This record gives sequence, structure tokens and C-alpha cells, in this order.
Amino acid sequence: MYQRWAVVFLLFASMGWCQQNSAPSLTIYNQDFAVVRQNVPLQLNAGVNDISFGDVTSFLEPSSVMLRDPAGKLHFSILEQNYRTDIASQQNLLRAYEGKEIEFQSGSQIVRGKIIRAGGAMYGGNGCYGGNCGYNGETIIEFDGKIVFGLPGTPIFPALQYESLLKPSLTWLLQSDRSAQLNAELSYVTGGLTWEASYNVVAPENGDLLDMVGWVTLQNHSGHTFDNARLQLMAGEVNKLKPQQAWNAAKSLEVTAAAPLVGAAVTEAAFDEYHLYSLQRPSTLESGETKQVEFIRANGIPSKRLYIYEGYTLPENLRGNMEYQFQQPTIGVTSNKQVYIMREFRNSEADHLGMPLPRGRMRFYRRDSDGRLQFIGENMIEHTPKDETLRVYTGNAFDIVAERTRAAFRVDGAQRWIDETYVIKLRNHKKEAVAVQVVEHMYRCDNWTITAKTVAYVKKDSHTVEFTANIPPDGEQDVTYSVHYTW
Repeated sequence: MYQRWAVVFLLFASMGWCQQNSAPSLTIYNQDFAVVRQNVPLQLNAGVNDISFGDVTSFLEPSSVMLRDPAGKLHFSILEQNYRTDIASQQNLLRAYEGKEIEFQSGSQIVRGKIIRAGGAMYGGNGCYGGNCGYNGETIIEFDGKIVFGLPGTPIFPALQYESLLKPSLTWLLQSDRSAQLNAELSYVTGGLTWEASYNVVAPENGDLLDMVGWVTLQNHSGHTFDNARLQLMAGEVNKLKPQQAWNAAKSLEVTAAAPLVGAAVTEAAFDEYHLYSLQRPSTLESGETKQVEFIRANGIPSKRLYIYEGYTLPENLRGNMEYQFQQPTIGVTSNKQVYIMREFRNSEADHLGMPLPRGRMRFYRRDSDGRLQFIGENMIEHTPKDETLRVYTGNAFDIVAERTRAAFRVDGAQRWIDETYVIKLRNHKKEAVAVQVVEHMYRCDNWTITAKTVAYVKKDSHTVEFTANIPPDGEQDVTYSVHYTW
């Protein structure tokens, strides 16, 4: 069982790490955004100050920026804030020099030409909103008394002017009531950062005790490198508007209590309605980098392999209040023939787990007779709180066959009743006995009674029953039942 370490709490409002450490700290959400917190050294004079800060991402949300004195002793106000992403590039500089002459390197020669039109995207890259970028045609250069579409060589620009940027930046006009020097706290929401969980589960050659290793994969596409950063990961369905939704009214969203990590490198704590996971070591997250960290390792997890047969489910287009449709004999005669393989285990401390597990891909392996790992299936799991049971579909059984047929059907519309009988034939071609859970749905109406059966059943909900068929090696068993509907 994994060892719980001391939990590090972080409250976004207090931003305590920034007070103690000049390195940035990030809370990354598994929805392609993050909250960044870092220190900004400020030397302020009494009155209005022009401040520029270039250590930010390319996908910063300007309206989310907060800048304050962590000690609360200095009172300053932001008169104006500007976020610039027109970083120095060939396209941006061509646009800046439209109508002017510059030099071009053409082979071993230097030629001069006038930029009539820069061409390309008028605004693009990080300036695109919702993927909507402008375009103003091909590049046009005038040189030697002629017009050329395209560049006559590599452009050579004059030295960068003050307004040209090498990276995205924030600039402020700050009004301060007095002169002061301080490390201000800056926080903002940015896109381009995300994480996801994945699990590798190994079963022995014989038996059902599982070993699990969980990984968290972080991806940084923000255009900015975070050196020696403190990293936290938030799991849960946080309501976050997408860019195109910002123009629409807010809508309600069901929020699911979350999940992710724990282990030697990561600690976990409940936070608000979600779960927060803290990497215990500072880490550098390079721009464009994918980083993986192990967050859980557990051995000897008791589990069960289940065989589930669900012969018929009601099609989506027939669901709802459709009394006439449900009286038709053609409904319910199609049949699935696959028997599902499920792996079930409990996320509890008694079973060597017991921490919230975040949504992610769970892969299953089994060792063969030579000790080699063989892949036996995978699926996605949802956020799973502790002490809940996981049932994961991993594939279809090869040696167990099922057939579902309707043996009888009678309807009396005037008296408002239907009688129906089904036979489910199960054949086991394995050398050992198996138990198959047969799931049947009473879909025709709300009032129903099973009037005859060959196998005991359990009522799972108002329209679902489950029979358990115990099939001997190389044997078969029929599950037959009759149901009486009234309305």
C-alpha cells in the first residue's frame, strides 16, 4: 500500500508559496489551462509608474491578471494594463516596415526593396480568437523599379526598436501613494498547459491480485518555460468558459467531485469540490515539453474478473414516452452475442488503494507462463472517489458464447397487457466453470412482473434485473424467464 505523505495545502487566494519562494508555482487543470503564480520585482516611485514584465505565457487571459502586494502594506492601483503578443518575427517585422525600404540578402548580394504589402496573416498565431484569423494576401516588394510577389531574399531589418518584443509581455501604468521596492504577487489564468492520468495494471499468470502504477503526464504548450516551478494538479470538472463561450450567457454545469494522485512524489488533498495533487519536488517544465511523474504504486489489490452478458438495450431513438412503439412485437428481437469481460476492484485502503483516482486510461496486462507481460485490454475510468468500486470493461470473451431469442409474445391492447418470454443460451468452451451475469431490461413500461424463471434474479433498478448463470466446463446453461407488463 502506498504511503501518504504530509499534505501541502494551497489556497489560490492566499498564494502562500509566492511569499516564500521567488520560483513560479502552477496549478494545472486537466482541461487545458492553468493558474500561474510568480513574483514581480517592483521599484515604484510616488505617482504614476510605467512597468513592463515579459516573463509570461503566450496564452495568458488578460482579464484574469491579479497583481498585489503580498504584505498588504503598499497601496497601488493599476491605471492601465496591456498584454502584447506581437513578438518579433519575420512576418511582424515585415508588417512594421510596410511602406519603407529595407535590405535583402540575395545570394552573395545585398539588394534594397520597399515593402508594399507584408502579406500573410494580419493577426494570427496567439492573436487568433477562436481560430478566426485575418489574411491580407501575398507579400509585395518593390525593388529595381519592379514589383515582385514574394521576398527577393532574406530580409535584413534595422536593430529592434523599443516597441518590438522578443516575447509576450504585460505592461502596466501603476499609481503608487509612495516610493517603495517590493516583490509583488502576480497570478493569471493561461491556456496551453494540461495534464492527464494513466494507469498500468498487472495481473499474475494465475490469480486476481493486481499491481498498479499510476502516472501523471504534464504537457506545456504555453510558449513559456517555467524554471524550478512548484507544480500542483487539480482534478475535477471545473466550469471554465471556452473563448467562444465568453460571449454567451453562463450556463449551469454539473460538477463531479474529482480525483488524482499520491505516492512518493505526489500528495493529495481535497480542495473545495475538487482534489488537489502536489508534486513534492520543484521541477522545470520546458516549453513544448511532455513530462511524466509517478503518482501511485500499489500491490496486491484484490479484484474479480466478471463476465457480463447484456443481450439487448433499447435504442436511443425509441426511448421516451412511446406507448405505441413499445407494444410492437419487433421491439427487442435483435440480440448482442458478445459476453463482456469486466475487471472489478474497490478503491479502498483495505484493498491497498483508498485515494481519489482521476479520470484516465487504465491498461491491463497479465504475465504469461514465461513471466512476460501481455496486454489484455484497456479503457477510460472516470474520476473515482475513495471507497468506490471500479468496474472496467476490457474486452469480449473468446470462449463464452451467448444467444438471446424471444420464445413467446402476446399483446392485448384493449386490456392493456403484454406477455413475453425470452431464452438466453450460454455456452462455455473453457476448461473451468464460469459465472455469467445476464442483464435484462424491462423496457416496455413501468409496471412489470416476472411470472416464471429458471434462474434466480436480482432486481438492480426499476427496469433492470440480473440473473447469474453458473456454467460448467465445456458446458452450457439456459436462462429462461417470462414477464407480464400492464399499463
